[in-house]
Order: sequence, then C-alpha cells, then structure tokens
Amino acid sequence: MDAAGPAPAVVARGLDTLDQRAARGNNDLVLGLQLVVALGVAILVAHALARRVPVPVPAILVLAGSALFWLPGFDHVGLPPEVVLLLFLPALLYWEAITSSARHIRKFARGIVLTGTLLVVVTAAVVAVVANALGVPWGLAWIIGAALAPTDATAVAALRRLLPRRNLGTLQAESLINDGTALVVYGLAVAFAAEGRMPSAGEITGQFALSFFGGIAVGLVVGWVAHRVRSRIPNHVDTNIASVLTPFVAYLLAEEVHASGVLAVVTCGLYMARVTPRTVAAATRQQGAAFWTLSTTVLNAALFVLIGLQLPASVQRVAPAELAHDLLICAAVFATLPLVRWLFLTVSIGVIRALDRRPAQRALRTTWRGRVVSAVAGLRGGVSLAVALSVPDDLPGRHLVVFVTGTVVVASLLIQGSALPAVIRWAGLPRDTTDEDEYARAQIAASEAALESLDALAAGLDVDDAVADAARSNLEQHLRALAADRAGDEEAASVVRSRQARDLHLALLHRKRTTIIELRDQRVIDDVVLRRIQAQLDAEEVRLTPPETE
Repeated sequence: MDAAGPAPAVVARGLDTLDQRAARGNNDLVLGLQLVVALGVAILVAHALARRVPVPVPAILVLAGSALFWLPGFDHVGLPPEVVLLLFLPALLYWEAITSSARHIRKFARGIVLTGTLLVVVTAAVVAVVANALGVPWGLAWIIGAALAPTDATAVAALRRLLPRRNLGTLQAESLINDGTALVVYGLAVAFAAEGRMPSAGEITGQFALSFFGGIAVGLVVGWVAHRVRSRIPNHVDTNIASVLTPFVAYLLAEEVHASGVLAVVTCGLYMARVTPRTVAAATRQQGAAFWTLSTTVLNAALFVLIGLQLPASVQRVAPAELAHDLLICAAVFATLPLVRWLFLTVSIGVIRALDRRPAQRALRTTWRGRVVSAVAGLRGGVSLAVALSVPDDLPGRHLVVFVTGTVVVASLLIQGSALPAVIRWAGLPRDTTDEDEYARAQIAASEAALESLDALAAGLDVDDAVADAARSNLEQHLRALAADRAGDEEAASVVRSRQARDLHLALLHRKRTTIIELRDQRVIDDVVLRRIQAQLDAEEVRLTPPETE
C-alpha cells in the first residue's frame, strides 16, 4: 500500500459500503413513509366504514391492519412493545384521566377499585387454570392470564356513544388502573416461567405496594410540579408543550423507581384536571383541547391498525399440526373472560349489598342486565398485545402467548364489540340525563351571576352606560333563551326565535368570512391579516355552535 494513501481497491470497497448503507437507509425511510400513509388511509377508510356497517371502529381498524400485512414490504413491520408502553400508553391514559369524571370515580370508588385490582388478579388466575387444563405450562398460562386480564381504556373510549353514562364512566375508570395491576402480575408470571418458582407472599405484597402507592406518589409529585411550572409560563404554546411532556415525565420517573407508570400518569392526569381550570388561560385551554383530541384519536386508531398488522405473522409461526389445539385454547380463554367478569360483578355486588344497606348504597345499585352489559363491554385491546409482545424472545412458548393473546383481542373487538349494541338494547337501561340537566343549570347560574355583578363590574371598569346596557340586554336575552329551552313546549316560540337568531348570526359570520377571503384573493389584505380576522370569527362561531354530546 502506498504511504500517501489507501489503495484504490480499499477506497472502492469503502465507497461501496457507504452506498449500501445509504441505500438501506433510503429503503427504510421509504418504508416508514409508506407505513405512515398506509396508517392514515386505513384510519380514514375504517371511520368511513364504521358509519355504514354495524361493526365497531376498533374491529375495523384491526382488520385493516391485517390487510396491510399482505402488501409488499409490510410483512416485516413490527410493533415493539416499548412503543406502546412508552409512546401510546402515557398519552392515551393521560387524556382519558383528564377528561374523566372525578366525581363519578369518588361515587363508585369501591367498585372501581375492586374491578381494577382484585378482578384483574382473579381473571388472570382463572385464565391460567383454563389454559393449563388444555396443556399450557403454568408459567405461560399465567403470562396469558396477565396479558388478557385488563380491559383496555382505548377500546372502551371507542364505545363512548354506545354505553350509558354510568357504565361508560365506571369502565373508563376501571381501565385506567387495571393496567398497573396486570403489569405487576405479568412481571411475577415471567419470573415464574423463567425461574420455575413462584415468588413468596412477601415479595408479591411488596411489589404490589411499591407499584401502586409509589405510582400514586410519583403522579402527585409530577402533577404538583407541572402545575406550578405551567402557571408561570406566559405563552400558551409553551404551556401546551409542557402539558405534552407531563405524562411522559410521570411515566418514566415511576418506572425508574420500579413503581407503576400507569398509575403515575392517571394520578397526574386527575390532579391536573382538578387544579388547572383556575390557572390555565382560555386560549391555552382551547388550543390544548384541540391538540389532545386530534392526537389521541390518531394514536388510538393507529394502535389498533398496528395490532392487526402483527396478527398474521403470529398465525404463521404456529405449526399446522398445533393450530387446531391452539385455536381451542383461544376459544376457551375468550369464553372465560366475560363469564369471569359477570360472576365477579354478581358476587361482589351481592357481598356489598349484604354488608352495606345504607340508603346511599341502595341508590347505586344496578340490575343483573346492567351487569351483563358491563361484562360484554369489557373489551381487550392494545395493552394486552403489548404485554404479550414484551415476553422475552428466549422464553420457550413465546409464540403461543402472542398467538392466543392476539386472537382473543381480535375476537373481543369483533364479537363482543359487534354484539354490544344489541345487548344494550336488550338490557333496556334507562337513559341518564344527569349531564344534560347539570349543563342547563350551570349555564343559567353562570349567566345570572354575571347579570348580578354587571353594575359593579361596569363601575369598576368605568364603562359607559350604553355599553353596560347593551351587555345587560344580551345577558337577559341569553337567560330567556335558556329558560325557554328548559320550559319545553310551553315556550316553543321563544326557542324557535333563539335558534333563528343563532342561525342568522352564523350566516352573517359566513358572509364576513367570504368577504375577507375575497379581499385576500384581490390582494387588498395580506394572508396574515386574513388569519387574524378568521381566528376571531372562528372563536365566535365556536361560541355559537352547540357542543356535541358524547
């Protein structure tokens, strides 16, 4: 080799290696972009189909993901479990906690704690017994039970418009805490399968205590710090950036001390929901709500598509001679889940009724048909599959865990999810109008308080009498419209006039918007001016448009 530099052949080989790496990088980039586009198309198609076919959106999304598997290049796309546990889960659980009802959780706390903890352990144990009876080793049987024991918060959220308010709130609250229980059971099951020994009662108790109480403590600390940091940030964009970071900080800190990241995120979300309404500015809140609603909807849908993308690969790993037996295991486990849930609800409610006969407790009672609805609505989802995929690769029988868990998740979404509307109709549960009544009362109370304080506020701000009179007229008109809405048919004419005034106002806003767009097109005003005026018109339109009911 010449001392002046490397030989031409060595340089050529080096350049070839760089070209190969660049080619692989470009291929990976193209595949990543194709996956993003495919996910977006699958989500749009699934949402469009859901409006035309009586199948839940999560089930359609899973089927769409399974269809993507057969496209060239997508058969090797994997879903690392850490993606679900570190990216999907904190964001989804945080927003669910923020938008949940703390009053509902307090009201039904006893039942929620029982189903979020004890029911998870009981379900995991019964599923393990059933799987072991069909030939699955105890260690793997416990892993399958731990994976399938918790109901899924994201799947439950997708049923928002189907379930009565009471059932939905209880299921959401339960699914916010049962993941933490399931992950503890899973850790014990993996240790049992790998080491061949069951941890002692002291080890189990200590791990559960650290997971639950440690997770709650971390969530409160992170929430307290995040609230103080956010209250000192003047810019609403930066405030919302801090909001996005909050659940991930809570999850990571809890995991660092071996506590439950799930409970840390949920506790932090509940704390923030309690304290931020007094300190967060309106612009910050409006921007944050829009961001979280869109991002969690996309994450939720993408999660189910990615789940479906994993299933064909797990089926292919099953030996043909074992397929019939493994499908039998899947069928037995799937049938066990709603049955155990219904029996647990029946027994626990019976015990509570026998021990607590207070009138307040009687008011919380539900019917046996309501328990059937709760049993059928206990769907399994992405967390179950993430737990199954996180089983170590060197653990014998891992493919069986993934196959059984994935098959049961799909069956849960397809069969239980599709049957749920019919079960709800059969149950004949009464419609809960509490939210609507409270919404109407709160609007009237807020407007009356504003009207009573108008004179004092106007004097303090040195407002002209004409301005104060105009504000008083608007408030009185708004109160009359609210009273007419509550009065029903007796004030139907007033209601019609109120709606006509709103429709006219919206039409005038549309005309204003058309005019400023025309001015922009004619180059009379700049795009910056257009966006500034359009933001004002949009805010006024949002104020006039009735909110969608969940």
